[in-house]
Amino acid sequence: MSKFSVDLSNCDKEPIHIPGKIQSHGFLIAINKNAHTIQYVSENINNYTGMSASDFLDQPVSVLSAYLKENNAFNISDLLNLGISRKSFDALSPQPFTIKNLPFYLIINASADCWLLEFEPVTLQYDIQSAVGRSASAMLQGKSILSLLAKAALQVKKLIEFDRVMVYKFLDDGHGEVVAEVKEENLESFFGLHYPASDIPQQARALYKKNLTRLIADVNTEDSPIITYKDSADLDLTNSSLRAVSPIHIQYLKNMGVYSSFSISLIANDQLWGLIACHNYSPKFIDYKAREGAKLVGEILSSALEYRQEEENYEIVIQFKETAAVITEHLNDDKFLLTALLTHDKNLLSATNATGVAIIFENDLKTLGIVPEDSAIIELAQWIKINSDESIYHTQHLSEIFPPAKAYKNIASGILACTISKDAGEIIIWFKPEQISQVNWAGNPDHPAKVDNAGGLAALSPRKSFEKWAQMVNNTSEKWSAEEISSVLRIREIIIAYINKKANEIRILNEKLQTAYEELDAFSYTISHDLRTPLTSIKSYAELMLKNRSLDEMGLKMLDRILNGANKMNILIKEILNLAKVGRSEILFETVDMHELLNEIGTEVKSAFKAKNTELVLGQLHHIKGDKTMIAQVFTNLISNAVKYSLMVEKPRVEVSAVIENGETIYAIKDNGIGIDNHYYDSIFELFKRMENVKEIDGTGVGLAIVKRIVERHHGRVWFESELQAGSTFYVAFKNEL
Repeated sequence: MSKFSVDLSNCDKEPIHIPGKIQSHGFLIAINKNAHTIQYVSENINNYTGMSASDFLDQPVSVLSAYLKENNAFNISDLLNLGISRKSFDALSPQPFTIKNLPFYLIINASADCWLLEFEPVTLQYDIQSAVGRSASAMLQGKSILSLLAKAALQVKKLIEFDRVMVYKFLDDGHGEVVAEVKEENLESFFGLHYPASDIPQQARALYKKNLTRLIADVNTEDSPIITYKDSADLDLTNSSLRAVSPIHIQYLKNMGVYSSFSISLIANDQLWGLIACHNYSPKFIDYKAREGAKLVGEILSSALEYRQEEENYEIVIQFKETAAVITEHLNDDKFLLTALLTHDKNLLSATNATGVAIIFENDLKTLGIVPEDSAIIELAQWIKINSDESIYHTQHLSEIFPPAKAYKNIASGILACTISKDAGEIIIWFKPEQISQVNWAGNPDHPAKVDNAGGLAALSPRKSFEKWAQMVNNTSEKWSAEEISSVLRIREIIIAYINKKANEIRILNEKLQTAYEELDAFSYTISHDLRTPLTSIKSYAELMLKNRSLDEMGLKMLDRILNGANKMNILIKEILNLAKVGRSEILFETVDMHELLNEIGTEVKSAFKAKNTELVLGQLHHIKGDKTMIAQVFTNLISNAVKYSLMVEKPRVEVSAVIENGETIYAIKDNGIGIDNHYYDSIFELFKRMENVKEIDGTGVGLAIVKRIVERHHGRVWFESELQAGSTFYVAFKNEL
């Protein structure tokens, strides 16, 4: 059995699920699941049966019938078989038995390779169910969480009649606080006291999630060892109600003057929220059914905690959501982002319960409320940029992490930062001021143990002093709530969506401008060569003729008119150029017959590339709405590329097909050619971009750029999939409704 030696230096590693002992107010038998023989037994079985524990080992289950009197038609073998067939013993426990004319309950649980049979005395003499129902009803009358917890403590005290009942809440830092208490009048109050995380190690907390109740009937009784004929095998007592307690915890209770303790786990949102911790200052056993009733109260309280917390948070969530909705409206209405975020009644500061906020956007710093100096904010923003990779960063102890913040801790002990763009250094920071508070501990948390010198040897033992010890907490702000963090995430999404929308609008404008410039260049070329050249000749000849002194007055007037007309035309040409800069030609939308168009393109492309061996397959085709000339250019370029880059394979094949999905007609142009390296995925549609593996093949690097520009002018999409040496598929999607 387990030989782990525990003291305060290693109690956090103590395997408390395999103590090798049970509490002595009951006895335990473990049945091997396969052989149905007794593999483990507690030594104290002799006190109940008169037979030595070792005599039970390796015996069949049926041997127990001589010592146990069933109070119903089932013997233990029947119960085991029934539970195995049902795959659960929950509905079978507890089963009443009589041992030496005394009533006992049998509780059956699983443990690795064994079934745990635990026998406890029956002490409850009344129906607990009605009392549990009344307790639950009275508890749920509490409207707030604190009222709910106080009523829960009171009702549990009525059920089990312990001297002190506390509700103990686990805090985010692992420590605990007594948030409700009901006690006998002569006892000192523990309400509001904090206890260090070390008082309840992690492995104990894990068991509290699995076993929702835990009874220690008497800290001064000797535990009963468990024996087995397999010395190396430890019996897992995770699911045991009789499981012995860590000697460190027993000493801890003794130091508090507690003789008996009982706990009920509170689970909220699948996490160990806290405990209902019960202390009695004399030994006290709680009947199994009373414990189950108390467990039911704890489960009802756990569900109520989730509901009440959500209820109390609802108003805050609604307030933050309204702020987000109003900010969204302002972003749609206002011309500038900072104006929308800062100048209205509901603004960035309304998104949290902070007292100040700062935003750095496009190298401009703006603030609202109570904030540090601009230079301090810029320094802080730079520190966050360097030290945080997350989009959201928050702390309530800023000066302990970032020492320069000590200079303004009264303004910003807490920060909640939201990065908009890390590369651009764009960020929003909310600030909360320092809140100096006093935390009352049950003893000094920095001295959780004391050294006992026993027999000349120094040994660690739990602290004996639980006197109130006050600690002043500085450099700390009010915590950032989950609702505030969610609100900031919501605001961040809204701002990023706005920025992306504006960026997309700018991109479209840039594309329009680029197209306009290209059209303007072409138009300017035409004007220069087709109009200005002859106009210049006319003007030059007219000026030369003016120098001819033989011309009469009428001739001079005619030449003067010619020069004036030339000047007017020159001005008109300049105006036309100005007009070309403003507008762009419209697309002439029509329904394009793709069967006819693609057959023509296919014939022309195969002829141009002398691709007689290329198989061109036209599948299901659908008409497209667009400019026929531009559409022809798109498919000419794509099919030309498909044919050109598959010529070197043995059996070149190009397939063109279309499907209609989600309001779009999507064409796929697939080839089995040389394929495209994924490294070029983001640049393949850029002007003059060509891959390394096609340098020897004729091309300009313009074709796909033209395809992309035409498709986007049709409000469509173009993308591709490819694998080197396997081929490429280009997809072009056109909207069916414009």
